[in-house]
Formats: sequence, C-alpha cells, structure tokens
Amino acid sequence: MIKKIDISNKNNAEAVLNIQIPSYRVEAEIIGSDDIPPLKDTVHSLQDCGETFFGYYEDHELCGAISIKVENDEVDIHRLIVHPKHFRKGFAQSLLDFVINNFARKIIKVATGSKNTPAVNFYRKNGFDSIKEVKINEQLSLTFFEKKL
Repeated sequence: MIKKIDISNKNNAEAVLNIQIPSYRVEAEIIGSDDIPPLKDTVHSLQDCGETFFGYYEDHELCGAISIKVENDEVDIHRLIVHPKHFRKGFAQSLLDFVINNFARKIIKVATGSKNTPAVNFYRKNGFDSIKEVKINEQLSLTFFEKKL
C-alpha cells in the first residue's frame, strides 16, 4: 500500500532515513563514490527539505519511498528509494507509477548517478529520456532525465 508520509513527524523521518541510507550505500558502491548528498541527510534535513513523501508499506513496514516537488507543469522526483532487502519486488515501479498516475503534469524530471546502471535502465524502461549529464567531480556525474506526458 502506498500512502503519504508526514515527514515532519520525527519517527516518520527516521523511518525514511533508515531506508534511504542503505539504499544510497548500494548506489555509492555501484558508482564508486560515496559523495552522494542523501548519504549525509539527517532527520532534520529530511524534515526541512520541502519535498512531499510517499511510502510503500507492506505489513505496516515502510519498504520504499518516493519524494517529489510539484511546480507548475513539472514534477521533480528527488528520491526514489527502496531498502535493499526489498530490491526486485516491484516497489520502485509501484512508487513511480503512483506519482505518474496521481501527479500527472506535462513533465516529470529525475536525476541519478550516471554510473548507476540499474537506475538509468529503470528510467529509460519507463519512457524517460536523458537530457543532460553533469560532471560533479572526477568520480561522479549525474544524468538528468525527463518524461513528457
């Protein structure tokens, strides 16, 4: 079941962080860099990020989450995270579909580490087009995607 997460609630923010850190550690291993801002998040930084969070729950356990910002005709996906013990169960797909179906705007944007092949393939499979790549440092670059609806 997918439902909105009140990220201002400390317990909810902790639950999201407990998924986010292991999820982004896997990405850090894939891309060969731990210079990923979400790995440095705290409960307070999550509460202050200004994003709207939705969680995928199975048997009352938060298994994954997606966060977005909606402005005018654009939805910007800031995080799409699944706890590694729940990889390959379709939770990321369900969360993405939820956003596409409930927040349909003209454009949905997302970015991921360019070397994060599973994420890059996931967004391409879902009809996102690569629009640019930005080099952050010698080890890290981000690929930005858009999906026009």
